[in-house]
Amino acid sequence: MLEPHPGPHPSQPAQRKNRRNLNRLVTGVTRIHRQTHYSSIAMTSLLLHRIHFAFTVTFHYLFPQLTMGLALLIVVLKTIAILKGDERFNQASRFWAKIFAINFVLGVVTGIPMEFQFGTNWSEFARRTGGVIGQPLAMEGVFSFFLESTFLGLFLFGEKRLSRWAHWGAALMVFIGSWISGFFIIVTDAWMQHPVAYQLLPNGTFELTSFWGLLMNPWAWLQYAHNMCGAVVTAAFVMSAVGAFYVLEKRHTEFGQLFLRVGITAGLLSCIIQIFPTGDLHGRYLAKNQPAAIAAMEGLFHTAKGAPVVILGQPDFERQRIDNPLVANDVLSFLIYGTTSAEVRGLDSFPRDQWPTTLPLLYYSYHIMAGLGTYFVLLMFLAAFLLWRGKLFSATWLLWPILLSFPLPYVANTAGWMTAEIGRQPWLVYGLMRTADGYSTHVSAGNSLFTLLGFLGMYSLLSVLWIVLVYRFIEAGPEGVPQELEGQRARHIPA
Repeated sequence: MLEPHPGPHPSQPAQRKNRRNLNRLVTGVTRIHRQTHYSSIAMTSLLLHRIHFAFTVTFHYLFPQLTMGLALLIVVLKTIAILKGDERFNQASRFWAKIFAINFVLGVVTGIPMEFQFGTNWSEFARRTGGVIGQPLAMEGVFSFFLESTFLGLFLFGEKRLSRWAHWGAALMVFIGSWISGFFIIVTDAWMQHPVAYQLLPNGTFELTSFWGLLMNPWAWLQYAHNMCGAVVTAAFVMSAVGAFYVLEKRHTEFGQLFLRVGITAGLLSCIIQIFPTGDLHGRYLAKNQPAAIAAMEGLFHTAKGAPVVILGQPDFERQRIDNPLVANDVLSFLIYGTTSAEVRGLDSFPRDQWPTTLPLLYYSYHIMAGLGTYFVLLMFLAAFLLWRGKLFSATWLLWPILLSFPLPYVANTAGWMTAEIGRQPWLVYGLMRTADGYSTHVSAGNSLFTLLGFLGMYSLLSVLWIVLVYRFIEAGPEGVPQELEGQRARHIPA
């Protein structure tokens, strides 16, 4: 039987060459696999770091927005008490000072971890930008922990030892301290939105060239005015809601009517200022310096003259269109440039890698903020009209919406901050440093997830504690209310 000829044997050099090629192929595949594996880990770590910080900062800001707004309203109550000689306003200021103190403590407790997260979760960002943002953050700590807390102690426990005007001065210093504290935080964030007064060093870090240039950042002042109006809106709605609760329950009715008068007056003014001029000016400045963010917020996919404002509609980012749109034609061009024929750049005029990330979240956050702001103005205008006509306290059909609306300013302020921060993406420092370049690469996704779950549990307990304490104070009512004040007519409370 004949066997097939095996053919010529390959030479030894050919075998070695084939073996080398096979080794290169295996090595290349392994390298690609490792790079893909490490890349997926990095993306997961970055995502968890972002979620971690977003959760802590969102939870934290539930408290300062009320304290900063209440600080102003407490000064108003103390001023009226002294000028009118009406003890009820003093009692009202003591009552709200307790609510202020609870929120101040929880604001401090939840604010400290955020400072540490710059080092734990965003170490590269802290290393490169610490020469700029370190100074305003340090000054915020000074005003928050020393000025504000010192005079808050005097205001809470020093009324019997201080004169009327000295006690009023303590309330004023608490107000000044809380608002200056907010200013330095806004200055820090505004530098990330619109960098000024810096120079880039050879080692890749940023150095501050002018502290006054940092403080005078136009973005900071516009953002600060808009943010503080939002804080007053929150405080006004909370005060009005407590007043509506007392009136509806027919308990502490004199104080309920007082809270409604002060809260609705402050709410109407702050809601109007929130839209114009602060919101309008800030929007114009945003359109000038971050045009891609404006296009994403408005769902403007294509550059257009006479660009419309989308009132309602669902964005389809794959097909780059708005489904079921309800639009106001030419309004966006007018709001930004003051003329209905102006051209507004759409997302199609920017490279894809410069589009804000998570476009749907940005679009809906902005529209939630804008929609609630419109609702606030309408509700407060109607309440103020009935208050002026002397019919508010018997209008249960309106007192219930006032009572139930107290969480909505928290939602609106959170949506506003989400709009600002998501709109800045993909930049951590706009135009200078991308978010993907600032996180802590040596902190694993598992470590970040573990601490995130820990914060979720701890903050849940703090939430329960806050609800219990605030509920007990509201249930008890203003401290030391003389019985003879109950049932007095509302005409004794100045409008």
